[in-house]
Amino acid sequence: MTSNSKQGENAVPHPRVPGRPCSAAAALQLVGERWALLAIREIFYGNRRYEQIVRNTGAPRDRLAARLRALEEVGVVERRAYSERPLRFEYHLTEAGRDLAPVMHALLAWGDRWAVDTPPVAFRHRAGPGFGHDAGHDAGHDAGPGPEHSAEHDLDLMSTCRTCGEEVGSGSLTIDVRAPGWDRAGPVEGS
Repeated sequence: MTSNSKQGENAVPHPRVPGRPCSAAAALQLVGERWALLAIREIFYGNRRYEQIVRNTGAPRDRLAARLRALEEVGVVERRAYSERPLRFEYHLTEAGRDLAPVMHALLAWGDRWAVDTPPVAFRHRAGPGFGHDAGHDAGHDAGPGPEHSAEHDLDLMSTCRTCGEEVGSGSLTIDVRAPGWDRAGPVEGS
């Protein structure tokens, strides 16, 4: 691995990958494994403790522990102590981890269309002052052209809300869990 020249709270190492030089291949080398992505999903949902992540991913404990260690080593997650006696940790996303939000949204959108009959989760764009509308609504995942239509420029994708046209950030989304017997924290008791 080589060093990351990007400045941030945690530098992510650049893995060496065989074949064509490709950012997608390098990213998959770091986070492109099922249990890693599902652990990241749970942390995005606010489930930061190991037992919650195990329960909600269905991952074998040994594999999940290995994936979380690997994600910590490459700077995607960090452990923070939440209990001194006994010493216990929970997982938080770093800047690099939070930047995976569009990837997770894209995987969910693809899965909603091609892998499930009924989407089990929907994201809602939160309404309120400063959001340009009065009611929450489903958040779109459009990436339209920028204002410069005639000149070539680097593509910089962003998610916008189809209803209000505002850019969607993780702070303006709520999660609407629609799968029976589940809520954002995991399985609902008695279901």
